[in-house]
Amino acid sequence: MPLRPKLFTTLRGYTREQALADATAGVIVGVVALPLAIAFAIASGVTPDRGLWTAIIAGFLISALGGSRVQVGGPTGAFVVIVYGIVQRYGVDGLLVATIMAGMILVLFGLARFGTAIKFIPSPVVTGFTSGIAVIICASQLRDFLGLRMAAVPAAFLAKWPAFWDARGSVNASALLVATLSLVIIVAWPRVSRRVPGPFVALVVSAVLVRWLHLPVETIGSRFGEISASLPSFALPHVSVARLGELAAPAFTIALLGAVESLLSAVVADGMTGGRHRSNMELVAQGVANIVTPMFGGIPATGAIARTATNVRNGGRTPVAGIVHAVTLLLITLFAGRWAALIPMSALAAILVVVSYHMCEWRTFRAELRSPRSDVVVLLATFFLTVLVDLTVAIEVGMVLAAFLFMRRMADVAEVGPVTHALRAGSGDDDEAGDDGAPRRRRIPAWIEVYEVSGPFFFGAAQAFRDTMRQVAGRPRVLILRLRAVPLIDATGIRALLDVVDRTRHDGTMVLVCEVQPQPLAALQRAGAMTAIGEGAVFATLDEALALAEEQPKRGVTGSMSVPR
Repeated sequence: MPLRPKLFTTLRGYTREQALADATAGVIVGVVALPLAIAFAIASGVTPDRGLWTAIIAGFLISALGGSRVQVGGPTGAFVVIVYGIVQRYGVDGLLVATIMAGMILVLFGLARFGTAIKFIPSPVVTGFTSGIAVIICASQLRDFLGLRMAAVPAAFLAKWPAFWDARGSVNASALLVATLSLVIIVAWPRVSRRVPGPFVALVVSAVLVRWLHLPVETIGSRFGEISASLPSFALPHVSVARLGELAAPAFTIALLGAVESLLSAVVADGMTGGRHRSNMELVAQGVANIVTPMFGGIPATGAIARTATNVRNGGRTPVAGIVHAVTLLLITLFAGRWAALIPMSALAAILVVVSYHMCEWRTFRAELRSPRSDVVVLLATFFLTVLVDLTVAIEVGMVLAAFLFMRRMADVAEVGPVTHALRAGSGDDDEAGDDGAPRRRRIPAWIEVYEVSGPFFFGAAQAFRDTMRQVAGRPRVLILRLRAVPLIDATGIRALLDVVDRTRHDGTMVLVCEVQPQPLAALQRAGAMTAIGEGAVFATLDEALALAEEQPKRGVTGSMSVPR
């Protein structure tokens, strides 16, 4: 798949009607993105303007350079937890450096054509950490939702609750009223209009209400001051060389999370439009956006599923809509940004509560609890590690656990066993049939044993193969290994096969191999194993192997045993 932005493809044959549809969708998405960009920035522990400029700069670059027709990028809820943790531990400069490093990793992912590989991250891992993030976001908004007087909310999930309990006497009734009203507006407004986004209406109504009634509610202005209407300046973050090593793990987490989130969003968009995104180009675009945006003070960005879906539902069909969304946000920030200082913090908390509800995917979570036990273990481990420990640890443990459990399942699928009796009786699962259509019976002498290996022959199944072959009864004169049901073999499987060949030949048994599939055959040739097995000991069919085996003298005459070269 070529590394070419979708923008270049879609502009061919671009019509006035599509331009109008893209412009309309872009403006609507820009209005939707405004409260979310502010809310995600504040929840991440940075100032609101950083969220706005991330949505503007990263949103423009992701649409202009991306591999999706309709992807809309910007700050997302998935990053809130990891960004907040980095800011608390390394400061804002540490976050900016980690984001730039993550952007470089994403570009390398795209250039190395890892776009399709990232899609293979197990669903329980994705569901586990997204649900865990949703729980943490919701818990982090209780202070502003209730208007609690607290110096700071503890970062650790379990430590939040004693702090909330200690501050229970400081609940602000006005803040709770504004938050509840905002929540009702967000939930109910789609029944009135889907063109004007509910979160935007909630912000406007709550800001007017607080201003008009002079309610004692904390606002963006009272906490952060006015949002600057000037363009951000270019500046490189400062961090020590020693700190770069410490930021490697957070940077990789940001990159992996950004890659997964953006490609999931692109897949959802493909399902809505019937298109097909270029995953590697999408990763490169995400990487460029995360390299450039921090140089203007921005935070991590990725494809946003909700904003992308809004874009599609309102007629956006080319990257022009995403570019218009960024321009819309730019104009709002420059000419109306100072009014954002009037937005109540409790209204933003209500928006994030709704975001976390949709993000938790509780229906998917509940459905996956009915999955195989190994998947449930991965799901719950990832979820609880995300909530109680750390997102980086959760992803690492979830992936490793999923990989080990998958290998165990594959090892259980692999089987090794004798089929000699079944072949003699004509009751085996054989490809060839006799003239009457029934499985063909084969006359196999008593000194020949046929064993069949089925399933992936990799390191997980190698020991089971060795154990089974040690139990070959009676030391037959000829042992035939039928590999027709082995789709692949790895280095450990090759080693196990050669060990069995050496041991059985040492015991006076000829070993023949037949019906080897293309991948195992190529792997054996590359590893030089064909020399050890013997070129003349590998046959295309079982009948050819049996024909040679039947030419061998009866058991007890070992000196004349030979394999043709």
